[in-house]
Amino acid sequence: MPFPSRHVAATAIEFHGIVGSGEGMRELCRLIARVGRTDVTALITGESGTGKELVARALHATSRRTARPLVAVNCSALPSELVESELFGHVRGAFTGALRDRAGLFEVADGSTLLLDEVGDLAVAAQAKVLRALETGEIMPVGASRATSVNVRVIAATNRPLDQMVADGRFREDLLYRLKVITIALPPLRDRPDDIATLARRFVRSFAVQHGLLVSDIDERALQALRRWSWPGNVRELRNVMERGVVLAEGGMLTLRDLPEVMVENAVASGAPSLAAAVPISFAEARRRALQAFDRDFLSAALKRHGGNIAQTARALGLHRQSLQRLLARCELRETEELLDGALESNLLADTA
Repeated sequence: MPFPSRHVAATAIEFHGIVGSGEGMRELCRLIARVGRTDVTALITGESGTGKELVARALHATSRRTARPLVAVNCSALPSELVESELFGHVRGAFTGALRDRAGLFEVADGSTLLLDEVGDLAVAAQAKVLRALETGEIMPVGASRATSVNVRVIAATNRPLDQMVADGRFREDLLYRLKVITIALPPLRDRPDDIATLARRFVRSFAVQHGLLVSDIDERALQALRRWSWPGNVRELRNVMERGVVLAEGGMLTLRDLPEVMVENAVASGAPSLAAAVPISFAEARRRALQAFDRDFLSAALKRHGGNIAQTARALGLHRQSLQRLLARCELRETEELLDGALESNLLADTA
């Protein structure tokens, strides 16, 4: 599937299931297209829910191996006592319960692509065998006396810090170098603000068809709330929120009322007062939240101006120190206060040393 040139206008794109509209996603798709047509080993990194398996499938779909299905294994789900047998197979009688020869996933993926998902959870003993398979193209089934040749392209994916795991002795350095010939780093959804509306609308249309519903779009106030959410679960979380919204929507448009309450409250509290009238809460509660957001921003800025010094900030604002401390606690700024005071105290001690 050809990918649009870099001069195409910034409209929504879809590339083997990867959807986006920002330039970052366009560059990512160009990289996938270049890497996919080779047999090079690739390491896909990113937070949980960013779409690592989707990228692996796009790499496979753009390769010369696409005639055979991609084989995927979640390394964290493999029992430690069976991991080598699952990956490399075993011969009859190799261990109790091995009643017949069994091909491992490397052999099943012969001529195709093997995705080692959550490779950071791979047992250390199995890491050495994976390295050998990558370097020699041969695997040794458990209990076998001869190696078997395989032609497998390996793609690995992880949300764990493999470099730190190498330093801690939990992951082989030589295997890491072998896996990350090409590294494809996926950004979290919070760093892709241009893509949130594009993805949300795509999910709405998809789930409306799947569930036989007439929801066709998202109103602007709901989109505001989506853009202000931090998305700790990334695209997977957005997908689930949109499916929930489509099911709950009463008309042809997904609205604020169809989003999780915590998401709407966050949008109002983070400075979107235009949403307050649309939120199903009382006037008094909406006013309380808006005032709390103002107090928090105002007091935080005042603290910064005075280097975190509580006494100076209180004098500048015409407040008693205890009153300011109560306000800070009410606005959940006590931790910030203590950190800033600690930093100031450290600076004073350093100056007098």
